Formats: sequence, structure tokens, C-alpha cells
Amino acid sequence: MNYRRVGASGLRVSEISLGGWITFGESITDQQLARELIVLAYDNGVNFFDIADSYAKGGAERLMGAVFKEFPRHTLVISSKVYWPISDDVNDRGLSRKHIMESIDRSLRNIGTDYLDLYFCHRYDTETPVEETVRAMDDLVHQGKILYWGTSEWTDEQIQEALDICEDYGLYRPIVEQPQYNLIHRRRVEETILPLAEEEGIGLVVWSPLASGLLTGKYDNGVPEDSRLAQKSWLAEGLLKEERLDAVRQLKTIADELGVTRAQLAIAWTLRQPAVSSAITGATRRAQLEETLKATEIRLDADVLERIDELFPAQRELA
Repeated sequence: MNYRRVGASGLRVSEISLGGWITFGESITDQQLARELIVLAYDNGVNFFDIADSYAKGGAERLMGAVFKEFPRHTLVISSKVYWPISDDVNDRGLSRKHIMESIDRSLRNIGTDYLDLYFCHRYDTETPVEETVRAMDDLVHQGKILYWGTSEWTDEQIQEALDICEDYGLYRPIVEQPQYNLIHRRRVEETILPLAEEEGIGLVVWSPLASGLLTGKYDNGVPEDSRLAQKSWLAEGLLKEERLDAVRQLKTIADELGVTRAQLAIAWTLRQPAVSSAITGATRRAQLEETLKATEIRLDADVLERIDELFPAQRELA
């Protein structure tokens, strides 16, 4: 396993990380299977585990947290997130000071830890002043409940607003952004987020590097009944476009020539960016995780990258 710094900070995370979205607490409810996957990742050098309080309404935090107790805490980088509604209560959502302060304590209890290494603002909150959110995050750092904080799916203007407030008032800055980034969804990140990240020393930990499995070739000939897109129709509607499927089928030729799978190639492609600190992967089976972990061994030359760009142009998203 290789490790990268998160932006300009001193924190180092594994290039491949294991996330809990849709899997832990939803597809995976068996504690033994959860333990098998997390231990496999840990034994192969994964130190970064990404969760959110909204994943399975806290179920991912509890399921993964029960396994984390088996490892020395200093060897783990654990993240969670705050923003999405956790109950029907009017204040149990968003990035208000109240919701942040109450949510961090709940997440710490769920996971069974005294602190989080990273705490993400899961989306931008249009109803809360950014200064209120930034000051709450700064207070959590001072209280020792979080070590660093960051954003997820914020625009470059929104991140810059937070950075400016931190600069003006001497507050702890966000060190990380978590955007969706893959061969299908690349334009926004490459045109707006990457330049800001490189200029401001912000690391990117990217989610869905396999585009919910589309880039693995799983959907070349239809939608398997047990697949993620069969279970999540809202995901399928946004992803299953014929031009994209055709490009994924053609990607197999490049992968075969390199002696790798399309999943490994797609992850290696995201890691080609120096500003990307880690690619967050998901898994419901041991074989899936064993395959993606090997992506760190792949290096892509300019010719391969050019051929990939022809299939998945940076200038537009495939229909």
C-alpha cells in the first residue's frame, strides 16, 4: 500500500480506502462479513475508513466501529460526516452549530471512539451562514473531538468562502474535499476543484471511483438482479446511458493489454492526479476488495491516458 498526504497537512492516508456508503448497514448487515472485509483491508495496508452519520441512519458507524475496536486507534484514520437529516426533527439536519455539536457526539458514540480524524460537511448548507459552520468546526478541533475537517461536494466558490473566513479569523482551515470523481464524472472536478485544491493545499478523497460499478463492466449486458443499480433505481437512471456503456466496453481492450481489470484501471486513473489523496472504494464481497486493492500497483503512461481520454472526454460527460 502507498500513502499520500492529505493536501498540505501532515496526515497520511492509504491510496485505497474503504467506505461505508450503501454497503455497511444496508447491503451488509452481518457483523462477521463486515469484520472480514475491514480486517482484509487493514491487513493490506488500508488505514482510512470513511463513514457518515446518514449511512443506514448510523448503522454504518456502529457496524464498522465495532470492528475498529480490534485495532490500535493510532493506526486508523476514521472519518464521518454531518448534514443530511437523521430524524424528522427540524434541527436534526444541516450545518447549524446545534446540529454539528449534537451530531459529533452521536457519531463518536456510534463508532466507539474519542475522536474523529476527519469530519466532513456532507453538503453545503444554504440556510446556515458559512461562518457559523466554520466556527463550529474550529471549536470541535479545539475540543479534541476532531483532528481535521473538510467538505464534500462543495463548489470551488463555497470552499473558497470557508477558506477566506478561516484566514480572516485565524480558524482551522478545511484540509480536504470529498467529491465524486471517476471517468464518467470528471469535468467539474478537473475544471474547478483540482485547481483550487492544488493552489490551497487541499487534498481530495474521491468517492465512487468505479461509478457505482459501471466502470467494472458489470453492466455490459444488462443489469444483474443482485447488483447495486438493480437495487437503487435512482442511481441506475443517472448512470445507464448507452454512450457510457459503449465506452466502458471499449475500455476492456486497454485493460486487457495492461493485464489488469477495468476496475483496477479505473481506480488507477483517479490516482494519477497528485492532488487525489485516496480513492474511496466499497465492497460487499472479499473478491471485490482483493481486486481493487491491486490498483495501487498500476502506473499509466501518457499513451494509455490519451487513449482513455478519447473514450471518456474531459470536455463533456457522456450521455
